Amino acid sequence: MIEARRSRRRLAVAVVAVLAIVVVFSVRLVDIQVVRADTYRTVAGSNYTTSTLWGTRGSIVDANGTVLATSVDRFNITAAPVNVDPDGFERRVEVDGQKKTVHVSIMDALQQISEAVGGADVQKMFDALMKDPKANFAYLVKGVKLDAFTKVKKLGIPWVYSEPQPARSYPNGAVAGNLVGLMGTDGPLSGTEYQWNQCLASENGEVSYAVSEDGVRMPGSEVVEQPAIDGGTVHLTIDSDLEWFAQQALAEQGTAIGAQWGTAFVVEVKTGKIRAAADWPSIDPNDLNSASADDSGARSFTAPYEPGSVIKPATVASLLDAGKLTRTTPFTVHASYHIPGTHATITDSFWHGDVNYTTAGILVNSSNIGIAQMTELMPLEQRIAYLKKFGFGTEGSGAGFLGEDQNRGFVRSVSESDPVTSVTQQFGQGMTATSAQVASMYQTLANHGVRIPLTLVEGCEKPDGSYTDVPDPQGTRVVSTQAADDVVTMLEGMTTQHPFAAQLAVPGYRIAAKSGTAQVANGNGYGSDRIVSMAGMFPVDDPQYAIVVTFAKPVTIKSSSAAVPTFNAIVKQVIKTYRVTPSTVPAPDNPLTW
Repeated sequence: MIEARRSRRRLAVAVVAVLAIVVVFSVRLVDIQVVRADTYRTVAGSNYTTSTLWGTRGSIVDANGTVLATSVDRFNITAAPVNVDPDGFERRVEVDGQKKTVHVSIMDALQQISEAVGGADVQKMFDALMKDPKANFAYLVKGVKLDAFTKVKKLGIPWVYSEPQPARSYPNGAVAGNLVGLMGTDGPLSGTEYQWNQCLASENGEVSYAVSEDGVRMPGSEVVEQPAIDGGTVHLTIDSDLEWFAQQALAEQGTAIGAQWGTAFVVEVKTGKIRAAADWPSIDPNDLNSASADDSGARSFTAPYEPGSVIKPATVASLLDAGKLTRTTPFTVHASYHIPGTHATITDSFWHGDVNYTTAGILVNSSNIGIAQMTELMPLEQRIAYLKKFGFGTEGSGAGFLGEDQNRGFVRSVSESDPVTSVTQQFGQGMTATSAQVASMYQTLANHGVRIPLTLVEGCEKPDGSYTDVPDPQGTRVVSTQAADDVVTMLEGMTTQHPFAAQLAVPGYRIAAKSGTAQVANGNGYGSDRIVSMAGMFPVDDPQYAIVVTFAKPVTIKSSSAAVPTFNAIVKQVIKTYRVTPSTVPAPDNPLTW
């Protein structure tokens, strides 16, 4: 019993002692941090410094959340010139298993830093140190990776420090590099990085801290003067796996045919969302030297060209909408067409005598002569108005990609149209468009005549979880449902009644397609170069996806057949990616002749 009382007394004494110590330290802490805070700050003022508190730039992700661009840690190697001893310093090193003291001069230390980071300029580092010998801070090397930072830290140079600095990384390399864009040392340069910088950009803050006499940062002295604010996440509509496949398919076929470049679009018909917008060649944003200047952007959005016969469905849809013809309207297509008032003659890509084609026959067989004859059924002003309703010459695709509005191509007005181009622009010569605009046209026809501006960005997600959606674009009727559906039905003849049918068809799926082979203008008119395309939509009984493939200036195959394998491969990949169900309604009759 007596022992128990003694234990309780000892415990009580211990508790009282602990409480007393806590009170003493608390009083001392209040005295230092509150009562005499200004005094201590004044005393330490000469050794008090500030540093950047880095915010993190937001990421760019695809429709599934796959990261296409993100920020990673990099390190700036810094120094305190005021702490540099002109005579150098001593370092303990191990030589042959024994510890040894060696002398390290300033230049020796800088040379070691250079070797650790992979070759920094020693003289520039020395100049930075000597610029203001009394300064507490100077940059030696900026933006080194973690392994280099670790090597520098192990050198143990007493006046060398570091600070973190976020840098940009692109985990998928060149996949969607054309869309993501580029970052320079002073900020975003192109693409989504630039266009959506307001969402992605972070705001740096500032932190102050005390430095001891020997230059060591004093623990617990940090004061956040201005907190950093991280950037938001931009969500794209593309599927990065499909984008990768399209880029690979373009590269494989483009290389085989000796093309200069290629583009491929996959658009969701009912929403206008871009699921793939591939360019070949495409830059890897991790390496600004991985592509030429011409190949470093998104040619698919910003490089208009004369698209050729892939425009013919728009012309036919316009005539159908205006009630000028039907799918089976008979035409006698002659061996050539003489343009009134000129010496110019239009011919087809293959020789023929008089042929009795229906409207469908002219479209499926891609007869320039037949389209020229059709132009006589509608005034020039009305034909131009229809092309502009499809978006040609008036605006970009609607995706709002950087540079689209400045590079939207042209359709000649009535006053600008000479007798030749007033006819030829109806089959894609003498007018220009981007791959994105052509894809938009096929989306319109597949969507029963309603044009929905294309969408590349879903929205911006802020660090606090709030989400700002890009408003759903409003559709605009360009042609009637009947006109659009009739054109799609006729285009199905390419996969069932054309020499390309065996290469284009996918068993179980009804596919509509249109080929295009356009002459390329040079300083002396049109030369031997060609731009070849294959465009279309599927399934015809319920169109869900529009696809456009284009190659520029192929060498070995200069006809639209060069684009067929890539178009077919992408169709099959889209079927697998989105589990598109097979067609259930058989194709109607599609007479090509009468």
